[in-house]
Amino acid sequence: MKQPSCRFCDTPLARSFADLGMSPLSNSYLGPEQLRQMEPYYPLHALVCESCLLVQLEAYGSPEQIFSDYAYFSSYSDTWLNHCEEYAALAARRFSLSPKGQVIEIASNDGYLLRSFRQAGIPVLGIEPARNVAEVAEKAGIPTRVDFFGTALAEQLVSEGFSADLLVGNNVLAHVPGLNDFVRGLKILLKPRGVITMEFPHLLRLIEGKQFDTIYHEHFSYFSFLTVEKIFAAHGLALFDVERLSTHGGSIRIFARHKEDRSKPVMNAVEELRICERLAGLDNIETYSTFGERVKQAKRELLLFLIELKRTGSTIAGYGAPAKGNTLLNYCGIGRDFLEYTVDRNPHKQDRYLPGTHIPIFAANRIQETKPDYVLILPWNLAEEIIGQLSFIREWGGRFILPIPTAEVRT
Repeated sequence: MKQPSCRFCDTPLARSFADLGMSPLSNSYLGPEQLRQMEPYYPLHALVCESCLLVQLEAYGSPEQIFSDYAYFSSYSDTWLNHCEEYAALAARRFSLSPKGQVIEIASNDGYLLRSFRQAGIPVLGIEPARNVAEVAEKAGIPTRVDFFGTALAEQLVSEGFSADLLVGNNVLAHVPGLNDFVRGLKILLKPRGVITMEFPHLLRLIEGKQFDTIYHEHFSYFSFLTVEKIFAAHGLALFDVERLSTHGGSIRIFARHKEDRSKPVMNAVEELRICERLAGLDNIETYSTFGERVKQAKRELLLFLIELKRTGSTIAGYGAPAKGNTLLNYCGIGRDFLEYTVDRNPHKQDRYLPGTHIPIFAANRIQETKPDYVLILPWNLAEEIIGQLSFIREWGGRFILPIPTAEVRT
């Protein structure tokens, strides 16, 4: 078999970051008729490039296979919606966006973010490859192009008269297998004095918090600031600011401009984060080599914790059906013998089954009906929001379990 190579610098990949065994595609939820059919599994083995230090997965599922009909809708998380509304207001003020400008969002989902800009009278355009999700945005009045973004689409949009004063991508950069083509497209679509902002989970937080469940087949790459800065610079884009965020267990938002645009000076936060990452060893290949053993230990500790709960006769239900939850359950071998069911607010996931484990997904009222002793919060990054929604479980002495970085019980 041909050795994989880095999707940025083409260096052969030989160094392991975390081997999570075999896993189905994390958003391939199953209908009842599929439960007796063969289910495809793929290696879930993250590697790190010894040249540029980009952590990455081989691409087994194509973007068309993963994203063309998508079960993830951003609008079902109140925490995320509030985060995006705050971002839109700040961006409009900071970059003096007006009705004469243009905001373009890549992977715009159901239009949740662009609605805030449109309400302020700023022209918007969404780019979303999942037709079922894009249709929801269109019905809400958000013009949306159903397509995958890259150099070809950027050139086509420019030929149609589109170019971005603000080019946004929230949690899309990690989902791109053709990384160089994607970033090259950003350069093409950006106005001479325009700004790009990209948000994605921060590799530093992934390592520090043992967030191995963030690794799944939709996430082709995992970025430190040091590495993403190299990638953008290779395509004529300079990072002039960065913010550290609490979303998704710890993310960063990068701000980019054309290299030749001197109107936006580099902020102190850029050098501060470079120093922080170097102190954490993210410029040293050995830092990456030790993560896999820490993940194995986290798996063993979580299983021992759940086994002890089941030995005492406790009942455990899940909350949420996120992609990260499917990595956690499949890698740790947590099936219906541990988790009787899970619930999700997203109706597109309800009455279906989790890939691999075949745990059923119900509406949230199932918890009220069955009164489990424990609720395992799979989207643990939204723990505070979920605990608030489910505060009623305290009526029967129910408690919450947060699985990452180590199993923790909350009352």
